[in-house]
Amino acid sequence: MTALSLGPSPRRRAVLARRVRWLVAATIAYNAIEAAVAITAGTIASSGALVAFGLDSVIEVASASAVAWQFSARTPELVERRERRTLRIIAISFFALAAYVTADSIRALTGDAHADHSTPGLVLAALSLAIMPFLSLAQRRTGRELGSASAVADSKQTLLCTYLSGVLLAGLAINSLFGWSWADPIAALVIAAAALKEGRQAWRGDACCALPAPAKSTTTSDDCASCAPGCPCCS
Repeated sequence: MTALSLGPSPRRRAVLARRVRWLVAATIAYNAIEAAVAITAGTIASSGALVAFGLDSVIEVASASAVAWQFSARTPELVERRERRTLRIIAISFFALAAYVTADSIRALTGDAHADHSTPGLVLAALSLAIMPFLSLAQRRTGRELGSASAVADSKQTLLCTYLSGVLLAGLAINSLFGWSWADPIAALVIAAAALKEGRQAWRGDACCALPAPAKSTTTSDDCASCAPGCPCCS
């Protein structure tokens, strides 16, 4: 009888861990640039949604840095021990972002501030909308094969960046075309709600993906067979 492999071989795990580190480095580099452009352009245009998008990029850098710290461990055992702490860092970062953006959006909706047109913001949102899905997919596949909830949670942050790019692009475009200044803080509130949802998933994700995906798995149901309900890998 042939034994069923529950995960990748040690050699394959080393390859996947190295791939995670490269993906994390790419995520940090792109989001650092994205954060600087978004926050600067948002401040100039008085755009709460654009600033919120920039702050989400800062959170993404913090999240990716936490994953980089986790996978800098020299042994697989130490990587696994760092998993829970990494997930907590990701979750708390999301909660902080949601709190700030909500407060700022309410202030904008109840005050007299109006966001101006921002060409750099529109270009940045469109660029991120094109790039982020591919980076997220690579992170997610690698994290699933490796059986790492933190790597998958980080991929969900990158995917969130894709959704937020679309929301931001719509809000900035509506404000620019029609002068509807309320579209900007509404877009920011959508960002806050998404951040809260992802923070909750990351917080409870430490019990998820306790086992790596089967090495020969070919179906989605098999990929999620070892995951707990509400797992960010499969939601």
